[in-house]
Amino acid sequence: MMEAAILDAVNGGKLAQLAGLSARYSDPAFSVAHGGHVRTIAAGHYTVAGLSKHVRLGEFVAHRSATGIHLGEVVRVEPDIIYVCPIEPGEPIGIGDTVIRKGAFRVAPDNSWCGRTINSLGEPIDGKGPVGRGLHPRSIANTAPPSMTRSRVEKGFRTGVRAIDIFSPLCLGQRLGIFAGSGVGKSTLLSMLARADSFDKVVIALVGERGREVREFIEDTLGEHMSKSIAVVATSDESPMLRKMAPLVAITIAEHFRDQGDNVLFIADSVTRFAHAIREVAVAAGEPPIARGYPASVFTELPRLLERAGPGVEGTGTITAIISILVDGDNHNDPIADSTRGILDGHIVLERSLADEGRYPPINPLSSISRLARKAWTEDQEKLVSRLKSLVHRYEETRDLRLIGGYRAGSDPDLDMAIKQVPVIYEVLKQTPGEKPALDAYADLANALRAAAGQGNPQSAIARR
Repeated sequence: MMEAAILDAVNGGKLAQLAGLSARYSDPAFSVAHGGHVRTIAAGHYTVAGLSKHVRLGEFVAHRSATGIHLGEVVRVEPDIIYVCPIEPGEPIGIGDTVIRKGAFRVAPDNSWCGRTINSLGEPIDGKGPVGRGLHPRSIANTAPPSMTRSRVEKGFRTGVRAIDIFSPLCLGQRLGIFAGSGVGKSTLLSMLARADSFDKVVIALVGERGREVREFIEDTLGEHMSKSIAVVATSDESPMLRKMAPLVAITIAEHFRDQGDNVLFIADSVTRFAHAIREVAVAAGEPPIARGYPASVFTELPRLLERAGPGVEGTGTITAIISILVDGDNHNDPIADSTRGILDGHIVLERSLADEGRYPPINPLSSISRLARKAWTEDQEKLVSRLKSLVHRYEETRDLRLIGGYRAGSDPDLDMAIKQVPVIYEVLKQTPGEKPALDAYADLANALRAAAGQGNPQSAIARR
């Protein structure tokens, strides 16, 4: 109703009426002082004349078509025209159609959003009726808090995944990446981490996911935890603008709850598809690619998103971010993986070879790193994990030698211990999504090693520990 009235005023040239409408609708999400018209139309964008002096890059405009009012983002500004990428796919656009300035896109999160599933525009898609509107709308293009005002990351928490809790423990406010190729188990591991009980709120961005998986993730994976969760969904068949906006809307919601003092878990699956969406939008706007088809704006947007997670200013809560990175062609040095690895506070590496062996989750404990692990480990745990990694490394580097029968037992006491203990360690690290989260990963490991070696066996130094 509001948009229709405004557009009627624009079309009729009634600027005074337009100003009156702008004053009546005090929503800061809607700025309508200026209008223009569509000049040219291309496959991924259209151009608008008459708005170049009045809009800024990244602002939104509203376009009136035969089917209603649609949003678009300004992706390029030139002296006479602006380039607009439409939000919705298949939007009917005609030469001369009216376009008005809308301003920054904002969402108004509210506590009533918990348990709901919304799209990238903040609209409910779960069939449970409309969502409430908070009192303080937020731009989805917010910046991270100043570094010197943010709280320090100090407190560890239990994820319930033994391989992570032992080898790469996490802290509240940490940002962790899960790196893997397609079909290796990123989403499955994320579903296990989403059940961690250390958080007041969980905000999930499903970007470019298969449509059939959305209900499975929400209903089966989250289950009883959905009451404190909010899911923002943009499936693979939606426009690149919606896929680009989904994690931005989700992190804005997470910031709302963090500023209220909550410890929030932010999950994004996957940041790679977020980067793909940025690439599609940027290429449509004429930006040249610089690294394997990715334009420079991709590497500008990634840190802006990821830096918004983490601890808030003193006296507020935290956002613990766990994101997945789809490694193209199993190449862990592709541009997106390499860029995000340098921004994050740790990375979990999933190996296809381990998945082929039937080890789930297929986490490589030697390649996975938590940069804040020392804040979560005790001194004894740190020494123990260092010893475990040494044994695992020794076991793996001699695998070929042992397979051809080139090693004789008794030649190396450390290798003898590794041969006995490492298969037991691998068995303990196995965990299916249906299992209950591990309450004490170290106790589970110690019990398994004692059972394998026998109580009181002097050869089992790790088991006694």
